[in-house]
This record gives sequence, C-alpha cells and structure tokens, in this order.
Amino acid sequence: MRISFNWLRELVEINQTPEELAHTLTMAGFEVEDIEDRRTWADGVVIGKVLQREQHPNADKLSVCTVDVGAEETLNIVCGASNVRADIYVPVATKGTYLPNIDLKIKPTKLRGVPSNGMICSLKELGLPTDVDGIHIFTEENLTLGSDVRPFLGLDDVILDVTATANRADALSMVGIAREVAALTGGKLSIPQPPAVTINNNAGNLSLKISENKACPAYIGTVVENIKIAPSPEWLKQKLLAAGVRPINNVVDITNYVLLEWGQPLHAFDQQRLKSVAGGENLTIGVRFAESGETLKTLDGQTRNLSTHNLLITANNQAVALAGVMGGEETEVYEGTTSLVLEAALFDSVAIRRSSRSVGLRSEASGRYERGVNRAELETACNRALSLIQELANGVITQQEIVDNRPDASTWSHSIVLRLDRINEVLGPIDLGLETGELEAADVERILTALGCELTDNNDRTWTVKVPPYRYRDLEREIDLIEEIARLYGYDNFVDTLPEKTEPGYLPLDQELLRKIRAYLRGEGLTELMHYSLVKPGEDKQIVLSNPLFAEYSALRTDLISGLIDAFQYNLEQGNGALNGFEIGRIFWQEEEGLDEAEMLAGIMGGDTSIGKWSRGGREQPMTWFEAKGILENVFQQFGLEVEFQPENRDSRLHPGRTASLWLGGNRLGTFGQVHPQLRRDKGLPDEVYVFQISLDTLLNALDNDDLLIPKFKSYSTYPPSDRDLAFFAPVKVTVSELEKVINKAGKGLLESVEVFDEYRGENVPAGQRSLAFRLVYRAGDRTLTDNEVEPVHNKVREALVEKFGVSLRS
Repeated sequence: MRISFNWLRELVEINQTPEELAHTLTMAGFEVEDIEDRRTWADGVVIGKVLQREQHPNADKLSVCTVDVGAEETLNIVCGASNVRADIYVPVATKGTYLPNIDLKIKPTKLRGVPSNGMICSLKELGLPTDVDGIHIFTEENLTLGSDVRPFLGLDDVILDVTATANRADALSMVGIAREVAALTGGKLSIPQPPAVTINNNAGNLSLKISENKACPAYIGTVVENIKIAPSPEWLKQKLLAAGVRPINNVVDITNYVLLEWGQPLHAFDQQRLKSVAGGENLTIGVRFAESGETLKTLDGQTRNLSTHNLLITANNQAVALAGVMGGEETEVYEGTTSLVLEAALFDSVAIRRSSRSVGLRSEASGRYERGVNRAELETACNRALSLIQELANGVITQQEIVDNRPDASTWSHSIVLRLDRINEVLGPIDLGLETGELEAADVERILTALGCELTDNNDRTWTVKVPPYRYRDLEREIDLIEEIARLYGYDNFVDTLPEKTEPGYLPLDQELLRKIRAYLRGEGLTELMHYSLVKPGEDKQIVLSNPLFAEYSALRTDLISGLIDAFQYNLEQGNGALNGFEIGRIFWQEEEGLDEAEMLAGIMGGDTSIGKWSRGGREQPMTWFEAKGILENVFQQFGLEVEFQPENRDSRLHPGRTASLWLGGNRLGTFGQVHPQLRRDKGLPDEVYVFQISLDTLLNALDNDDLLIPKFKSYSTYPPSDRDLAFFAPVKVTVSELEKVINKAGKGLLESVEVFDEYRGENVPAGQRSLAFRLVYRAGDRTLTDNEVEPVHNKVREALVEKFGVSLRS
C-alpha cells in the first residue's frame, strides 16, 4: 500500500524523517519496498502568471510568453502548449531547475531564434498523471507569485510503499498504519471521528433482502438525494493521487478515500439506474449467489460469465454488482447522477476469494475482503463517507436500511491469558548494555496498551488481555501476543545466544548412501532424470485422485519404468539420440488393506556409451545385454554387494527370455531386463534397450552393515598367479552364477578369481547342454605356488562340479 507521509502525519504524531520511519516499519515487520520522494520532482518550480502571449514569428505551434514569477524582471518563455494564454497562473521551472522525471535541466536557450529563459510545465513533466494535454493552469485564488508550487500540487510529500503480511488486514488502511506507528514510536493518534449524520427517515422505497447471511453478515444501504456530481477538491485529489488512485468525481472519490483511510470498501449505485434495472420504483437490494449461466458487465467494461461461486448484489433479484469485487456498469455513478444508494457491507473472506478467482478479477475491495475487514468499525466508515458526501456533494440522506447478523458486540474482542514467565521463556534475555536481563511486567503492559489491548492484572505474573476489535483476526493465542511484544520491543534488543557446545553437522546414513548411489550411476554414464508422480489412469492397483487438475495427471504412478520408456521415446523424437538415465522416486499402489508407497531406483539404457564413432564409420554400436548388466554389477561391486541374477518372466513389457530378477541375501531386490520387441516397435525404440527397477529400501537396508560401510585393508600379493582353464559340458538350465558359486566354494583358500570366457552351443555338443570354459586364477599372499599345491585344489573344483551338476569335463 502506498502511504502518504503528509496524510499519515494528519493521523498520528511523527517525529521521524521518512527514511527513519521506513526503517522503523521495516524492523517491525512492514517491509518498505520503496521511498518515493516527490519533493525533488519540482524543486525550483514556482508559481508564475502569464502576462502576455504572442505568436512565435517562426513557428506556427509555438507561443512567446511574458511571465511574471515575482522577480524584478519578467521572463521571456517560449511555450509549445496549445492551452497557454494571458492572465493564467502556471507552474514555471526557472533557470537552473532540474526536472528528474524528464531528465531535463533548465537553462537559457533559443527556440527558432527567440530567447527562452524558463519552461512553463505540464503535470506530466512534474511527474503527475493527468488527462490534460497541455500545461497546468492553477484554479486557486490569491496565489503568491514566485511561491513554491509543491504544496499546491501535493509534491511536498514522500510516499512509502509498504507491504503488509497476509495476517495484518488492518494495515491496509491509513488508520491501521497510524495505529501501528503510534505503537512503535509513542506518537499521539488523531484519528478522525465522523460526526453523526442526520437521516430523514421518511417512508422510502428501499428494502433489503439478504438471503446469504453467512456470506454477508452485515449490510447498510443508504439513500442520498440531491446529489451534485462535480470534481473533487484539490486536497482529496492529491491524497488519492498519492495513493495511486485516479480521481473520477466527488462521490466515487469519497468511497475510494474511505477505503484508503479505514480499509472499508464502499460502493455507490446510481438510484435511478438501479430502478431501471430493477424494473420498478420500489427497490429491494439483495445478496445471493449467482446461478449458472448468469452474466454481468462490470465497471471495467467486460461481461463476466458467472458461476455458483460468485456472490452478487441484486436489485429486485437482478444482478447489479459482484459483491465485494466490483460494481456493475449499468448502475455506476455518472455526471448526471442526482440520487444514489451507498453500500457499506461485510462479506465473508472465503466467499469473496472464490468469487474473485472464478472470474479472474481482483480489486482493491476484494483484496481487503479476502484478508478480513474490521467488522467493528463498519458504521464508522459508513458515517465518514456519508458526512463527506453531505459536505462535498450537497447530499441529503433520506433513508437508511440495515441488516445486521454479526455476533454480539461483546464477542468482537476476545480475551487471552498471558504469562510473563512464558514470555521470557520464549524470547530469552534482553540486552541491558553491560549485562542481560528479562522483560518486566511494565514493559509488557506498555507495549500491549500501545497496541490497543486492555490488560487485567491477575496478580500472579499473568494478565487477561482483551484484544481490540481491529486485531481479532491475527491475535488469537498467547504466542501471538508474545510475537507482538518481541516485534515492538525490537528484535535487535534480544541477546544472541548460541549453544554451549557446537556439534558438527552430518548427513544421515541414508542420505550418504543415496549420494554414493547417484555418484556411481553417473560414473557409469547415466544421467539422473526426474518425472511427475502423476500419470494417466488405467493401470491395476492404481490410486486415482478425487480432485485432479488435469485428466492426464489424475493418478499416481505404480512404477518408474513406464516414465523412463516414455522419456527415451521423447528424446529420440526430439533428435537428442538414445537416453541412458536413472531416476530415484516414489511409487504408489492400492492394497486390500489400504494404500502403500515405496521409494525405488530405476534406470534405462540403450545408447552407445563409446565416443569412438569415427572408427565405425559414424554408426552407433547397440548396447549388449551383458554391457547393460555390467553397469549394474559395477555399481553393486563398488558397494561390495553380491547380487544374484535369476531368470524371470513376470513383466509383459520385458523380453521373456532376457529378463532377470535381482536377489540380495535371500531378499528380492528388483528386476532387470530388455524391453519387449513388440513394445520396442510400438514406441519406435532401438533394437537394444534395457531397464531396471530396484527397491531402494531393500538396497539401503543391505548397505546398513559395518562390514560393507567400513573398508578393510587387504594387502596385495607380490607373488605370481597360477592360471588354470576348465572346460566342460553343462546342462543349459544350470546358470553360470550357480557354477561360479560351487567353484569358489571348492577352491576357497587359494582361488583368487574365476571368469567365464567361452560358451558354445551347436555341433558336437550334446542336446540340452552347452560348452563352457572358465579361467581360474590361484594365488597365495606369502609364496609362489607350486603345481603340487595347485593341482589338488583344482581337482577338488572339478570333482565338485561333477558331483553337484553332473558336468562332462573336457579339460
């Protein structure tokens, strides 16, 4: 809100400069975003009188003026305005004046050969908005030539652009800010109390019908006759302009003025236009929600399509205004208005917020109703506006109707028990210079009294605090009062305290492991991806949202693989090539006993990981099943995990013969496999695309093991190894991992490593079998092995394979 420093000084005593006041407000929680010092805009501009105006001899659109600015000599000024003439008072920028809004310094010059020693100014050149195309002409009487123009134009002011938090609805008014300044600085308040208005309550034709009492707890309708629409006086125009509001006419300006002063939105209807819309002389003003399909043309000239969320003001049930948001164009006050109906009402904040949002329209009124208008001072704001209408528009009040469903006035201010010990416990010690101390009872009473609270001492270091009506929304609990005490006492007056012994920060184990997992996967050439948790509905066990934003995102994902396949397809379609990536995220599903969720690690691979395409004529080399499997194995190996791959055919999206389940210590870890050929063709994917999905909880639980987390040093052998090759026929159903298990167990002690290096199926191989060849490496850490030491162990391995699997040895 734009706060005029001059206007504020009318409401509260201020002994600070605008800059000091801005700092005080900011430290108290009201951020001052900008300080607009208007005093610099017209420094050196004085009041002058045009004594004579002649046509420029060398230019049709220029005038040569003789101007008296109260000096010994008159000034010769060349002016290009069409409205300049003799015997008018105008603002004159004299020699040496700098006009910052147009970045111009006035100096003697010649225009088309005629000397000019100043400039007659328009309001735009002085930084003020105006509809007049030309210089400004003063209409005031008894002006002193040569006097400063700033007091006459409202340019002797400083504007503070203050931002109030959402809970401080009272701060969206000059009176609210004045109360805050008084509490912060101890300044004396001078809030104007409107005089009692005289109502000639003749039998009128106005009645009220409020069908939505919750949405509109109070409504005051006042009929004012004999209205004379005219421009507002200069003091009113200047205050509105300072607040960023464009003056229109005296009646509309008064409603805007009271809105700014008291924070209470008002609206004036033209009575005759209301009758025209209502279709009769008897008017019934009503408040109801709109029916679907209704329309209303608002003051901004747009026709609004209404819904059942929109609260309406009606005349004989015909919509005439969006309640609390904006009036209707058909019933607005205009130059010919002679009688009006003034609306002063309270509306529910939720109802106004929904109504405003449904039509995409926010206004100064709706912004205040949404935060909460002071329900205790509705009559005060209404009387203030009526008294100004009587004074400035010669209005005569002929009828006033009130519907009031507010709670009893005694409930507008609630009481809170406040404990001194709790205050000091929450806020801590205060800085007393060379020592520290605590807040005393006198400090608490002084601060809360300045806020308008009434305190009753309970004689046990506690008070019963009665909150003023204009703060009932944000002062609800004891902690709210404690916050106000800290704010007004000054946050910087409390002692900075640190823990006696600082403790170094650390990451939880799960976070450390997740960072390592990400690092290892990135090291394997995978890019981390991130997808929405919301997907299209239609899968089994899917959780569907009851109130989705879009149909495409109306269910929660049940796995990560589908999103990764879609991402792979999208990258190809965008010309970005094949995608190698991984994702860590949650999946959700529905069980008989309720909803469940889990965190998963998934990935997709299919791009050429090499950078040597030049050696293959620019052709990409598809990733093989073993290369993709090796990426996972390398990650597991860095953690020291032994993960088993077992054949599986569960997921219809994966190749039935190239899919494996992953097992870790007897627990199912996840799935790894190649994308099914049919799905690959449907998506337009390359021949070789592989995916995996791993339960992150299972993986992290397995890694929470000191034997894995704490690396153990093992010295390297300086003695040479002894290699042996082992070839045999083995049944196809026996996996290489099963064979490696038996080999490692039989050769334990001397066997350092075992690796399969050949597989053959075909001619000379028995049906149902395959030829496998392994290389076994034996090594000791303290000596060079001899054949006599290696052969017994190697024979033990051979015998174990024959006994366990019935293999036919070939070497």
